[in-house]
Amino acid sequence: MPYLNGTQIEILNPHIERGHIRHALFDFDGTVSLIRKGWQGVMIPMMVELLLQTPGHESEAELRALVTEFVERLTGRQTIYQMIQLCEEIEKRGSQPLDPLAYKRIYHGRLWERIEGRIAALKSGRVTPEEMMVPGAPAMLEAMRARGVTCYLTSGTDEAYVFDEAAALGITSYFAGIYGALDDYKRYSKRMVIERIINKNHLRGSEFVAFGDGFVEMENTKAVGAIAVGVASSETTRGGINEWKRQRLIDGGADLIIPDFREHERLVAYLFAEE
Repeated sequence: MPYLNGTQIEILNPHIERGHIRHALFDFDGTVSLIRKGWQGVMIPMMVELLLQTPGHESEAELRALVTEFVERLTGRQTIYQMIQLCEEIEKRGSQPLDPLAYKRIYHGRLWERIEGRIAALKSGRVTPEEMMVPGAPAMLEAMRARGVTCYLTSGTDEAYVFDEAAALGITSYFAGIYGALDDYKRYSKRMVIERIINKNHLRGSEFVAFGDGFVEMENTKAVGAIAVGVASSETTRGGINEWKRQRLIDGGADLIIPDFREHERLVAYLFAEE
């Protein structure tokens, strides 16, 4: 695939209509924030543990493979969808599952044990926001604001957590709207947010861009004919391309793929047809 000269910006679709962007959507976890990095290492073992308690379970290794597949496939959607799938798998193996919301709360409790210290360190100033963000993300948000682009933040994480974590990172003011998952999960999806922004502002596809590290954001963005920038971030190393993410982003229809926002100046110049 071709790259923008001298950069790691991979151009999958050179035919996008550049230079007209007015509104931009940023996914939160993995695209902007790294506060929840390692969440899979909480969710997957929890689900395997629960499935091992069913009467008709397979081996631990088989269950881990099963759970990993559906957790990764549903990444980017609201957390509740992974819990709904868990309930179906528990039922298939002869047990009566709890309500999916109950499992989501168990997961949130365990995840909080992992990330509580990160958020406390941010709020106390012991850790800088930049250390808990995808490299270059603050500068990218500033560059979009400097060009008069209206930005929005969206996440499959519960809305209350998104507001709190965005505030801890000091980025709330960049966004005209912040959206996250609701207990009444049918009232929210990234697709709904994108369609609402497009319709409310009477946008043509080329006037809207979305940045995300998941299949869902890419698919939803291309469904409305907008520009999709995939962020194949390596959350643990904060550098380089995550090849699994990259392939999922390609499958979702990404127009461009970047490892992070370190090259934000070149990326913005390209999107605004300045080079």
